[in-house]
Amino acid sequence: DLPIAEEAALTLSLSSVPTTRIYDCGVAGLHRILSHLPTLRDPTVGCVIVCAGMDGALPSVVGGLVDVPVVAVPTSVGYGMSL
Repeated sequence: DLPIAEEAALTLSLSSVPTTRIYDCGVAGLHRILSHLPTLRDPTVGCVIVCAGMDGALPSVVGGLVDVPVVAVPTSVGYGMSL
């Protein structure tokens, strides 16, 4: 997931869009996501991009925790199935 997340961050940076990176917040460790809620819910956040494995669970969880759009970016590794 990390290379895909970094590519998204680089693309945003080259477009002059400020980014904040939060790593290692998999859905299996919900406590890690919850510890970052103040950052995710900051009024300056306009969108959250979630790069996660193929199962798609993490973007759904984050979508339920924030009031801004969530962009889910699937990766070719992780739980779930490859089609």
